[in-house]
Amino acid sequence: MLQPFDDTYFMKKALQEAEVAFEKGEIPVGAVIVIDNKVIARGHNLTEMLVDVTAHAEMQAITAASNFLGGKYLKDCTLYVTLEPCQMCAGALYWSQISTVVYGARDLERGCINMNTKLHPKTVVRGGVMEAEASELLKRFFIQKRNLN
Repeated sequence: MLQPFDDTYFMKKALQEAEVAFEKGEIPVGAVIVIDNKVIARGHNLTEMLVDVTAHAEMQAITAASNFLGGKYLKDCTLYVTLEPCQMCAGALYWSQISTVVYGARDLERGCINMNTKLHPKTVVRGGVMEAEASELLKRFFIQKRNLN
């Protein structure tokens, strides 16, 4: 029988996506969606490249997972994202009926938990997975950005 991977394994995959965003000059947030221990979708921020404020990592991953599954509901799926989802992404996650959301770093200014945005009642949320690594990447990005301007 296939052994389940732990949250750290899949959060490392999300951090790889965040690194891709960093290299593109995007805010380094990455996401993967998993079902049955298999990554079915990946995404990272593309707001600058696509000139689209809605092109967050979670939105990219939700679209890719829906396309993979052939439907709009992501029941039995888990989203791993390096930063706590914002209200917009939380709304999309609500409508997708995703089963589980696992995030790395908290977003105390715009995060859905701090703003008391509700996810689907059946969605389980776990935070703080590889929080230090996710936070460090974001800090490094903004320090670099400030030094370039």
